Amino acid sequence: MSETRAWRTVLEHIESRLIEGALHPGDRLPGERALSAELGVGRSSVREALRVLEVLGLIRTQAGSGPNAGAIIIATPGGGMSALMRLQVAASGFPVADIVRTRLILESAVAGELAERLGREASEPIDLGAADRLLDAMDSPALSAAEFLALDAEFHLALAEASGNQVITATMAGLRSGIEGYALEGLAHLDDWRATSQRLRGEHRGIVAAIRAADASSARARTHDHISGYYAETSIHHH
Repeated sequence: MSETRAWRTVLEHIESRLIEGALHPGDRLPGERALSAELGVGRSSVREALRVLEVLGLIRTQAGSGPNAGAIIIATPGGGMSALMRLQVAASGFPVADIVRTRLILESAVAGELAERLGREASEPIDLGAADRLLDAMDSPALSAAEFLALDAEFHLALAEASGNQVITATMAGLRSGIEGYALEGLAHLDDWRATSQRLRGEHRGIVAAIRAADASSARARTHDHISGYYAETSIHHH
């Protein structure tokens, strides 16, 4: 089997396991050696496939060894989002303040709209299952801060996807690397990551609870405070 075919095999194997629900956000992939043996392809092909999955925002890889090394799944493919669009917009050289302002507008509106739609008797059903699974995955004490923030960015994208608005979903997916980037840079300014991550988890659950309770103004306010709060906490030392 040619090398190009080989990495496609790995890619398709992992994508199909994601789509059929055998793998979920928060799960770890088997190591390179195990995948290479399982699929009968060289380790360089496995590495190539993992790099593509990472660029597409489906996994995050962690260097090093031990139980937390290797790749963690952060997303399932789909959501009407073409990979090409993701790649084009992902080259984010946008100013952080602009990304934050855009998030405040878009995500507050999304949360409010989801709550309003859940409040309408005959509205089409809204699926918050992906958001719920990501909330559970973020509760794992085994996550590194970087893995937590990758799942966190994916949670915000999942709410946008739940809205069904493809343009907002595409915009959020495109901003994703920028969102994760400033969240990671902000880590250096946090005194107590454990306390912050616990607060963020509580805020996430509060947003989803407000949406489920069909309380649009609370959903909007909680989303706004959540996004601006982390930015304020981590940018005190920015010029």
